[in-house]
Amino acid sequence: MTTRRDVLTLGLQTAFVSASLGLTCVAHAEVESDKQQQQLRTYLRTPRLVGQQRFTYWGFDIYDASLWASAPFSPDAWAKQNLVLTLRYLRDYKGADIAQRSIDEMQGQRPLTPVQLKNWSAMLQTLIPNVRNGESITGVYQPDKGMQLLHQDRLLGELSDTELAQRFMGIWLAPETSQRQLRQQLLARAQP
Repeated sequence: MTTRRDVLTLGLQTAFVSASLGLTCVAHAEVESDKQQQQLRTYLRTPRLVGQQRFTYWGFDIYDASLWASAPFSPDAWAKQNLVLTLRYLRDYKGADIAQRSIDEMQGQRPLTPVQLKNWSAMLQTLIPNVRNGESITGVYQPDKGMQLLHQDRLLGELSDTELAQRFMGIWLAPETSQRQLRQQLLARAQP
């Protein structure tokens, strides 16, 4: 037979465990945040979150995007600045599908030459991995060097073709992007 005292004791124990787990989660989030800030400092002088947005397509959540830059940041001159763009995926995708969609988006902004289409497709198909729900792909863009791609903070490779790197980042940041609202939110905290 369970007494009222047993029920209260169990309730207090549950509350204590929940509170302890909550503190552990907060501490873990702070460690992750510190780790992210240290990583960003590797690529940016003074990392600053420019904007973030969840990308949804036909009602399906695809990924959470966040754009980081050094202060000051000018949205009109994004292609001339060091940037870090992270996409945290909210479902599983094949790398080949992500690569093809990237090529389609670049082609939609401005047609690619047959040589670019062939070479860039092959390069992206090779670099972009399959992703699972919760995993991220990060692009570290440097206008004079190209871009590094990372998967879960592990270097996948580099795009040394600066035009490819700029066109790839343009999928999210170029005025000609097919997702203007996403672009607007990624640039939301930019200084005027």
